[in-house]
Amino acid sequence: MKFKDLLKSPVFSREHRWAFVRDRKYYESDVTALLRKMREDEVIVEDQRFAWDRWRNEGAAAPKV
Repeated sequence: MKFKDLLKSPVFSREHRWAFVRDRKYYESDVTALLRKMREDEVIVEDQRFAWDRWRNEGAAAPKV
């Protein structure tokens, strides 16, 4: 994989606040609610999918010693 093909990770401003609400039907911590809300953002979903695909395919490109 070439460096020019790497996807740039999203950068959010320090003032960016996520409007998350905890699920009241079940126990959910603030962190879990925040992560669930972040996964709804398309930019983050695309970044995580790219990272997963790269990690999964990394072993196939490595030369066998």
